Amino acid sequence: MSIKKDIMQNITKIPVTIITGFLGSGKTTLISQLMKNPLGKRLAVIVNEFGDFGVDGEILKSCAIPNCPEENIMELSNGCICCTVADDFIPTIEKLMLLSPRPEHILIETSGLALPKPLLKAFEWPNIRSKITVDGVIALADAEAVSSGQFAPNLTGLRAQREADDSIDHDTPLSEVFEDQISCADLILLTKADLANEVDRKKAKQIISNNTPRQLPIIEVVEGQIDPRLILGLEAAAENDLEQRPSHHDEETEHDHEEFDSAVFSIAEFDSSETLVQRIQKLADEHQILRVKGYAAISGKPMRLLVQAVGSRVRSQFDKIWQPDDIRTGQLVVIAEHDNINVPAIREILES
Repeated sequence: MSIKKDIMQNITKIPVTIITGFLGSGKTTLISQLMKNPLGKRLAVIVNEFGDFGVDGEILKSCAIPNCPEENIMELSNGCICCTVADDFIPTIEKLMLLSPRPEHILIETSGLALPKPLLKAFEWPNIRSKITVDGVIALADAEAVSSGQFAPNLTGLRAQREADDSIDHDTPLSEVFEDQISCADLILLTKADLANEVDRKKAKQIISNNTPRQLPIIEVVEGQIDPRLILGLEAAAENDLEQRPSHHDEETEHDHEEFDSAVFSIAEFDSSETLVQRIQKLADEHQILRVKGYAAISGKPMRLLVQAVGSRVRSQFDKIWQPDDIRTGQLVVIAEHDNINVPAIREILES
């Protein structure tokens, strides 16, 4: 019986769920919830972050369970997954396939800036096509951000640039990324629904529907809480219907993310979490920073402070006890449009 099972496992494709969405939309929170309730499946997770310092991977490793141990959680932090398919994604998939026991379902968290369609095309590669299939693409959309028509906060600077240049008649790069993500999806989750009122939630759903090439289910979600049966087991085989998932970049043979940039900052111990939050909000207000995430040491607190911010909206929680041999310094990764990454100015605000 065990021999037959091994044979069947070898010829059965492992389903892969791609979880995409803009910066701060709640992808890591969703995956941590799926890890807690994997429907009895052995999971593996690939986390891709824009920036050299991985935060989401560490968060998920802290959620490791027998059905998804720490060694099944792999990080790709040296480039956007949709741009580094050959160098990073394929070898990582091959490494997961060699695990014993082998994963029964793989979750991929893309960076907030990733385009999902180039990743889907990677599933056509001969050396992995017979082994894995895209069970579904799940796109997360922040209810507040979408309802306001701004897919990132503080777009005043971007609008000013567009108005000053008559040659710019296309959507901002951020909106194109958002549209590519939802156009590629099989299911859309409207996240942080508790932070938007009913009128704004309806408006957000209408905006999403207006930008999808086909009718898609849109489900409201709070804190990643959703029945995993709605996520796992869609059997979409998305790699087989790429033409139904249009992209702004379909005519491009390659693409890059030069409009975005990131920088990592080591930060000294803060006197209070409120001080750190105020400085992050100042970065959003004065430098149009899109995303800040990382951790910090707070004076008098035995646990480190985990920080995640989208624009001026900052969330923090104490997540891990400092060990006696730990150096109580923090690290923050800051993401913004390329022209807004002014390292000396950002450092001055964080250290002032």
